[in-house]
Amino acid sequence: MTITSPHLGSPSVWTDARLLYALEEVVEKELNRHLQVAKDWMPHEYVPWSDGRNFPGLFEDGEAWDKNQSKVTEIGRIALVVNLLTEDNLPSYHHEIATLFGREGAWGTWVHRWTAEEGRHGIVMRDYLLASRAVDPDQLERFRMSHMSEGFESDNRHSMLHSIAYVAFQELATRISHRNTGHQSGDPVCDRMLARIATDENLHMVFYRNLLKAAFELAPDLTMQAVRDVVVNFRMPGHGIPGFERAAAQMAIGEVYNLRIHHDDVLQPVLRFLKVLEIDGLGPEGLQAQEELGLYMGGLDAEAAKFDEKLAARKARMAARAAG
Repeated sequence: MTITSPHLGSPSVWTDARLLYALEEVVEKELNRHLQVAKDWMPHEYVPWSDGRNFPGLFEDGEAWDKNQSKVTEIGRIALVVNLLTEDNLPSYHHEIATLFGREGAWGTWVHRWTAEEGRHGIVMRDYLLASRAVDPDQLERFRMSHMSEGFESDNRHSMLHSIAYVAFQELATRISHRNTGHQSGDPVCDRMLARIATDENLHMVFYRNLLKAAFELAPDLTMQAVRDVVVNFRMPGHGIPGFERAAAQMAIGEVYNLRIHHDDVLQPVLRFLKVLEIDGLGPEGLQAQEELGLYMGGLDAEAAKFDEKLAARKARMAARAAG
């Protein structure tokens, strides 16, 4: 696969403003495609309202929360809190992309549409958690206040290309995290809700992935460097959540999201689709970035293999204890 841009491919030519203008037509095309395939859905239809009852407070008959009131597993509860708090920072995410992509034309239409669709996710997850009593509502609200009070600043806000590369991977990572949380939740209602959210996240990933493909065709060297930087330094937007590191470790052990999943189900699918490691005709800096990306992926696969071994050994120990 050979991608060239002989008259516009040099770093001295491309600025964020020029790239935004050059990609506007692609954004419009992808926006129209997205609107044709995306299906509206009603958050309230995914919530088990009949399970709900009053919490203590203004209601004298309120019943205090206890984790035994919910069908959700412990790992499901941990992951649901992380996933919801990540969704809660939507105002900051909107500010980031609206500032970077603008509020006019196809870019602006996409920014607002994406925000509206993402808004459903936080609505339905919080309603589900409260109605089903899956989490401590007081602790959840304290976490929300703490997390949102810190705000969010993207690691990639300095560059439009870096931002597009990041969300191409991050939207898929979010889809995988939601989907696996549903599988591990122990509650079919929760699983259906998160499957619906995951469908949205997949469509968002496709939008940004196709935009990243167009960026490779315009500015292959710069885009390759952006992808290299994003992959090597990738972290989820919820990394500032209170207790995130401990929760992430538990989610890794619980097979909601870990190194193997990150390598196999997030990074590799996007890189393979775009044939990133097969692109020819790169300049020196693009070629170096491509080589470094390949080396990093090899190292990550090796690290994932080590994690797989540790996880298998842990499962064996737990099975032996249960049998004894």
